[in-house]
Amino acid sequence: MPSEELIRGMLYLSLTVVGVPGNIAVILAFLLLLHQENQLLPADVIVLHLTCANLLVVAVRCLLETLASFQLANVFDDHGCKSVIFVHRTARSLSIWLTFVLSAYQCLSIAPPGSRWASMRLLVNKYLGVVFIFLWLLTTCMSLGAILFSSGRQNNFTMISYGINVQFCYVNFPSKLSKEVYGAAQVGRDVVPMALMALASLIILVFLYKHSRQVKGLRSSSSGGGGGAEQRAAKAVVALVTLYVVLYGVDNGLWVYTLTVRKTMTTSLISDLRVFFSSLYAALSPVVIIASNRKVNSRLGVQCRRNKK
Repeated sequence: MPSEELIRGMLYLSLTVVGVPGNIAVILAFLLLLHQENQLLPADVIVLHLTCANLLVVAVRCLLETLASFQLANVFDDHGCKSVIFVHRTARSLSIWLTFVLSAYQCLSIAPPGSRWASMRLLVNKYLGVVFIFLWLLTTCMSLGAILFSSGRQNNFTMISYGINVQFCYVNFPSKLSKEVYGAAQVGRDVVPMALMALASLIILVFLYKHSRQVKGLRSSSSGGGGGAEQRAAKAVVALVTLYVVLYGVDNGLWVYTLTVRKTMTTSLISDLRVFFSSLYAALSPVVIIASNRKVNSRLGVQCRRNKK
């Protein structure tokens, strides 16, 4: 096996080993919470949905890329390429938008009771299912290009001017215009929620700063470090958004570079780096959730103690 394929396989293997068990653990923790309390709070439902999307990203793309890199299994024929790239792009986009929804909802959650923002949170609670359905439709429609333009590498492929090499597959655009339009739509799909979630996180940070100043002014000797469940959740959301902005910022920067290259690259290095950084968020986000979410942490701790017994 060439050293390049070995390194590639090891990178995807590392994402699979961390991301698949991590996301499954978070999902099981929420299912256990649902079984014990017969309901989940809206914020928990959003995190659960986000975790399911992240599991799809890691399992569908990273696991299959790992198996193909080590020549254990290969599903990347024409139909396989279309399916894998479509599901990956849909789940990846859904993960991005759900991270924004989570940050926006947490921003509304720290609003003062009785305010207009607090009433908007109640509206979101009521129509959260509609929000999920809308996001699934949006991300699915935005990913249809993967079905139209993707193909396997088995077809004596000759390098065309407007294609993207993704190792086991090619994304073949019929013209420069179609490549630019599709690429701009993908960038816009990512940049819009990125800007919105960054704004929501900034509002959260301003609130936390003002609240900490108020606490210092009101408390002298009373104990109370931490600031309550809502503030802990807000800090966790800011951590997730920061992780997203860094990793997906690199991902989109590489995507823009790919769009500027006229001819199809002979190597898939840039595409591999894009998939790696976008999948890194899906793999690391459960670590942040487990470390910061007391509900998840406590359920996993209880389950681990039961297993030891």
